[in-house]
Amino acid sequence: MFKPCVLIPVYNHEHAVGAVVDAVLAHGLPCILVDDGSSAACAQVLDALQAAAPTQIALVRHAGNRGKGEAVLSGFRQAAQMAYTHLLQIDADGQHSVADIPQFMAQAERRPQAVIAGYPIYDESVPALRLYARYLTHVWVWINTLSFAIRDSMCGFRAYPVAPVMSLIARQHIGQRMNFDTDIVVRLYWDGLDIVNLATRVGYPADGVSHFRVWRDNVLITLMHTCLFFGMLWRAPRLLARNWREARLR
Repeated sequence: MFKPCVLIPVYNHEHAVGAVVDAVLAHGLPCILVDDGSSAACAQVLDALQAAAPTQIALVRHAGNRGKGEAVLSGFRQAAQMAYTHLLQIDADGQHSVADIPQFMAQAERRPQAVIAGYPIYDESVPALRLYARYLTHVWVWINTLSFAIRDSMCGFRAYPVAPVMSLIARQHIGQRMNFDTDIVVRLYWDGLDIVNLATRVGYPADGVSHFRVWRDNVLITLMHTCLFFGMLWRAPRLLARNWREARLR
């Protein structure tokens, strides 16, 4: 059975989230909105969206801001309760190409036990510093998986099978903030899931809101890579054996 939904974590993106939700619903997919402690203005927009399509939209609300990772995990728990088999995560700020959703869904249905991970194709608006800074995380991910299987671990546009994620979070703490996307995809790879990399166009947010906090989030990301590195060390024989088997099958 393939029963997908779309998850949109929201924190003060009241100017962009409506267009994203409308575009998602146009693809005929149900939607879970997670209000991660947004302002009253944003909460009002989310209430209106849910009221306008109560059979298509579920709204989960955090009393205070917990971070992107916690918002996504709340969405997973809601999806599991509603018996969805797959969850497509997309940002609320309009940077991801909603037109690419059918490609993600087709790949998820074709490869139901894989993570369909978007890797960004940027337009000319992307600052060079941000573009090149991502490569530091790419290198650490290649080290911590001993492979090049994950082309981009930071893109928040990806489709997951719900059951393996629920199994993972039942036994493992996952990064709660901007360290979430990399942390979870590396750990799912360690759990044996395949990663299907899918190109997707990425632009800059429609409302210009960024919640990346340079000092806090960079510290969290550094700690995450350190923990993953030590976790990789004792998994190295198994990871290398997996890479060898997959190389033989190519």
